[in-house]
Amino acid sequence: MSSTVVVQPRGAERVKRGHPWIYRSDLAEVRANGGDVVEVRAARGRRIGDALYSDRSQIALRMLTVGAERGDVALVEQRIAEAIEFRRRLRIDGDAYRIVHAEGDRLPSLVVDRYGDVLVVQALSQGMDRLLGDVVAFLQERLEPKGIVARHDARVRALEGLPENVEVLRGEVPEAIVVHDRDLEYEVDVSHGQKTGGFLDQRENRWAAAGYAHGRMLDAFSYDGGFALRAARACDEAIALDVAADAVARIERNAARAGLENVSAQVANAFDFLREAERAGERFDTIVLDPPAFAKSRETVRKALSGYKEINLRALKLLRVGGTLVTCSCSYHVSEETLLGVVEAAAQDAHATVSLVEKRQQSRDHPILLGVAETAYLKCLILRKL
Repeated sequence: MSSTVVVQPRGAERVKRGHPWIYRSDLAEVRANGGDVVEVRAARGRRIGDALYSDRSQIALRMLTVGAERGDVALVEQRIAEAIEFRRRLRIDGDAYRIVHAEGDRLPSLVVDRYGDVLVVQALSQGMDRLLGDVVAFLQERLEPKGIVARHDARVRALEGLPENVEVLRGEVPEAIVVHDRDLEYEVDVSHGQKTGGFLDQRENRWAAAGYAHGRMLDAFSYDGGFALRAARACDEAIALDVAADAVARIERNAARAGLENVSAQVANAFDFLREAERAGERFDTIVLDPPAFAKSRETVRKALSGYKEINLRALKLLRVGGTLVTCSCSYHVSEETLLGVVEAAAQDAHATVSLVEKRQQSRDHPILLGVAETAYLKCLILRKL
């Protein structure tokens, strides 16, 4: 007997509206094991589609198909092939980018990133974890990477009852990989670095920010120095801050590799640096604020907004008239409208007149699925102090 899950009307309606997730509270009957590809039916027996089933996560079903189409290995391979072809058509001038963006490519809970000749995969649900062998075999055949590594150290794996680890699945994966982004070379650590090794979703925002950068630049929460390195040629000086010593060492190596003698990196808490710089009367012409996700749940939004308000207020005080502020949030729970409101309040408190030049989002290789707000997580505002 095939694996089947019957869902309540609320779950069926959610899928009808275009959202691929059904929560555990909306299940009526389960005849399946965790990790199965299941047939999803409405309470009266109507077929809804096929889904990945989890017996641990609150997201119990992640829809693969709606209607008669079957959610088998062949479908997964077809969608991976479509995702690869879409990235080819983007004509990305570089060799570090996202190949599969989970729900954004109709491959829920699957992430595949490319860093040069190495692929990094994440299977973030029980169902996708079970399909991982077929996924990796297809990627090896289609893209012929020199190595494939699983970055399964993401916290969401624990919510699925899955082990958290980092494992080389195919070939060889060096400790440091040098990748290219337009005319810039930089080093990444795909086994231990943040996310899958770097913040690929900010790639196009870094390009855009470089078009406004000038004078003295501050890149706070810099991690691997992406904004500072990209904008340094347009600036007299670029200071990159990160709280992690290994990230700062990587910034210094990447700056030296690119011959950017005007880039300096410091181990520093960005909040402390901004406060001390304000007291010291320092000024900058370009400031980038790209903090980690301050709001990781609805319960932490209030505290997160306080943090966003503080860093934007201090940045606007440090920014010279005519200067550029690039401010970002990767917290899904903080909407673009909310972030704009925080920046507006910060500008009022800083007695600064500010114009909004651009509203941006994650890079095009991280597509947003309409009707699925969770896939639209990154906000990037480019502003000018008048």
